[in-house]
Amino acid sequence: MAEGYMEFEFDLPDALLNSLIKVFDDMLGAPLVASNVLEIPEEQGVYQLLLRGQVVYVGKTDADYGLRGRLAKHAWTIQHRLNLSPSDVLFKAARIFVFTAMDLEKLLIRHYSERSAVWWNNSGFGSNDPGRNRDDTDLKPTGFDAVYPIDLDQPVDIALEGALSVAELLAVLRAELPYTLRAQGAPDGRKSPHPDLTGTLITEMATAPGTTRQVLQLALSRLPAGWQATALAGRVILYKEAREYRTGTVIGRSTRDAF
Repeated sequence: MAEGYMEFEFDLPDALLNSLIKVFDDMLGAPLVASNVLEIPEEQGVYQLLLRGQVVYVGKTDADYGLRGRLAKHAWTIQHRLNLSPSDVLFKAARIFVFTAMDLEKLLIRHYSERSAVWWNNSGFGSNDPGRNRDDTDLKPTGFDAVYPIDLDQPVDIALEGALSVAELLAVLRAELPYTLRAQGAPDGRKSPHPDLTGTLITEMATAPGTTRQVLQLALSRLPAGWQATALAGRVILYKEAREYRTGTVIGRSTRDAF
């Protein structure tokens, strides 16, 4: 090496990681509820979720969602779950001005994995609906949906005024649920409800349904025979079928004769 010359490479990722870890460790977490998330700017950065004080998930933003969007999605996902109280989940978030969050996410996961199991990161937490072809896939026993199954007996705010179709009832319910409710579509392949769902009307009720299970049972009580509602991993499906799923539970079946 020439006299009076040296090569120096600054380890920016490592320096930023160490600084960020200290910031997170010193930061107080906030409950993962909508009112707190709305205070967070929709900026690029990284965040962590803590369950009873333990880091269980590390995430990053992307071009589609900033910090507020990501946290809002997670706040929605942790609702209506057995074995999980939303009040036990906190979040910590940091906006990153001068560094891409992609590398930091991996570094943070590696760091916290050395201290505890950041197991929500590999559990299917926050995944989208895998679709009809995956409905009978074996459920990972340590996955998020297996540990925290959906709770069909949570109250839902369903206001039913006048006559409406089963398809309309399901649309109202779907807007209330923090997980997927998928129903069989039209036989012609168009993205529209099945004729049974649009053609079956609900005109009177002795008691308005108060839970997800009760809404589904109401729909089944009015549909023609042959429909089945099933609770799967993290979602509910409603199809014209009579079958058992390896990792699902039948909620009920319709038995009314068609007119």
